[in-house]
Amino acid sequence: MTQMVRPPDDRTTTRRARTLAEVCDTLVPSVEPPAGEPAEFYARTAGDLGIAELLAPDAATGALLDALGERGFADAPLPERTALLRDWMLRGPHAPALRGLCSEVLGAYYSLPDAGGRNPNWADLGYPGPVSAPPAVAERLDTLRPEGDQVTLTADVCVVGSGAGGSVIAAELAGWGRSVLVVEAGRQWTPADFRQLEHDMAGMYLRGGQFSAEGGTIGLLAGSALGGGTVINSMVCLDPPAEVRAAWAAEHGLADVATAAFDEHLASVRARLNVNTERTVLAPAAEPMVDALDKRGLAWEAIARNCADDDDARLCGFCNAGCQQGSKQSTDRTYLRDAARAGARFLTGTNVRRILVDGGAARGVVGTLTRPDGSTAEVTVHAPTVVVAAGGIETPALLLRSGIGGPAVGRHLRLHPAYFVSGVYPREINAWSGQIQTAVSFAFHNAAEGAGFLLEHVTLSPRGWAAQLDWTDGAAHKREMRKLARVAPWHGVAHDHGSGEVVLDAEGEAVVRWRLADPVDRRVAALAHVELARLHHLAGAEEIYTFHTPELRWRAGQDFEEFRRRLDAAEHEGVPASAHQLGSARMGADPATSVADTRGQLHDVRGVWIGDAAAMPTSPAVNPMITTMALARRTAFAMAGERVSA
Repeated sequence: MTQMVRPPDDRTTTRRARTLAEVCDTLVPSVEPPAGEPAEFYARTAGDLGIAELLAPDAATGALLDALGERGFADAPLPERTALLRDWMLRGPHAPALRGLCSEVLGAYYSLPDAGGRNPNWADLGYPGPVSAPPAVAERLDTLRPEGDQVTLTADVCVVGSGAGGSVIAAELAGWGRSVLVVEAGRQWTPADFRQLEHDMAGMYLRGGQFSAEGGTIGLLAGSALGGGTVINSMVCLDPPAEVRAAWAAEHGLADVATAAFDEHLASVRARLNVNTERTVLAPAAEPMVDALDKRGLAWEAIARNCADDDDARLCGFCNAGCQQGSKQSTDRTYLRDAARAGARFLTGTNVRRILVDGGAARGVVGTLTRPDGSTAEVTVHAPTVVVAAGGIETPALLLRSGIGGPAVGRHLRLHPAYFVSGVYPREINAWSGQIQTAVSFAFHNAAEGAGFLLEHVTLSPRGWAAQLDWTDGAAHKREMRKLARVAPWHGVAHDHGSGEVVLDAEGEAVVRWRLADPVDRRVAALAHVELARLHHLAGAEEIYTFHTPELRWRAGQDFEEFRRRLDAAEHEGVPASAHQLGSARMGADPATSVADTRGQLHDVRGVWIGDAAAMPTSPAVNPMITTMALARRTAFAMAGERVSA
């Protein structure tokens, strides 16, 4: 039975608003500056930037604010408010909500632009902000703009989702003469929309940016735009290792994946995306990393990237907020254009809620279109073939809402937990500059019982780092942010041995459940932290820290071996983030353990195909874009009855 929740009355709303304002000014208070430090930076508060007015508390945050209100939080002096927030972040029923609110407030405080497009904190962080203006106009794909509150469309094939997988299938099938309709929940973005501002990024990401698995066990990041995650990813193009392909063939029945036929799919994708290393320029954040790897005799290589030949590395630091150059060969610039030229149509802003099934076969989809003016329409698409390519979180959710896919739907979810270890160096790194990811090491690829992690550097930005740092008090957080220009951020991207799952909440929305419970995964998490810290130490970092709460930090002069032992023994759940969600509607020969057959069609419904990273049987052990696209091309060939020429 659905529980009725009474909306807050005016007095509750007013009390919550006051408490929220005080929480914000406790997280970012006015404090005395250390000697020689900029007074305005330390005096500025969250209230000075109107941060509280930007926030829309959800139910969990509302309960947190009510609990704080009952404690008289808004009337307490700053030291008491600080101590209470810190205590509640570490323990108690409101800890996940408070940590989420803390990240949201700090992220907004360091990224919110003023009328001139700049944040007042940037100058004191050494952060340059935008370095170029977007073009006045940019080429757009034509999208449907249906009127009325009831919309009915027809197609041979309805592709739900336009990212790495859906775009490839749409292009291939449209090229073979099928009538293709691509339905995308996000909006269309072009280089004319990209202002090189973190603050703009929310609209390009699922649920407005990073959100968490149930209980805050891992942060989640996924794209939501025409072109999906390919519009805002870091352009890492790595092929799946031979041992992964062999396991998928031997253990899951995807026999051709271990043959030259799949090589042809990989080669076709790489060619269409112009994957190359010639335009890869080692980024500042990578320099101490590869220096330390060289000193240890560990191999590394330049990352192949899907960029045009005119790619300018000086303008690439904003890649996760969209490529203003138009150099990133995302699917909105490649496969979706191919599909459009072949006659495919596109409907954006449409959330597909259910797949229509009759007699064990697909009949189409129904969903809700939300227009830019806020008006909505119910959309029905009649199609005998449906490709579900909404991502590793939303693909299983759609199947679950539709009651199809069998017992494995949502299970076997892999998340590639990424563990971050940063170093503060005696010189400026300016890790926000240059290409976001340029070097990778496979030295720890099989570090623990066949599992392990990739070592990669990442970009750094005020919003992301402010939100991830362990907050102890407002003054300490400001001091930490002043080190931003000297930070080199690296992460270990683990390929999961265990798995999580996607389920539905009472409203039919996706909930991710994941725990760092698998013993091999726990060992990999510890190894990633230890080995990253050792490399920072070898590279000459003055401080080394992680994203644990409470923080784990080493400073020059302290016993590094003791720090290494603490990292090895630490609890790492709640620390990682995931930008790769995989395997939650996987292919395989056994309907009891897989959702789709070895070609990608559901075991239990004819005409419904899985066309994205959710189809992977297990982790591909590398950044998944190229694997996702090659598998999608393979599925498209199966749908069309075509044979690979290899």
